[in-house]
Amino acid sequence: MLLVYGALMLQLPIGTPNPDDNSAIDLSSPFDVIVFIVMPIAMIIFYIVWRRAKRKDK
Repeated sequence: MLLVYGALMLQLPIGTPNPDDNSAIDLSSPFDVIVFIVMPIAMIIFYIVWRRAKRKDK
């Protein structure tokens, strides 16, 4: 009985995201390039500029 209950608890409900459903990033898609490459780099640059400006104010 415990084995059956454990097996039932480990199943994913229908419609939930599954790690097997993921695909690789498609670099030919402009959306993927902007979201996964350009935006993180822009956020890092913005953070560095913001920190420098904050230090100069002190």
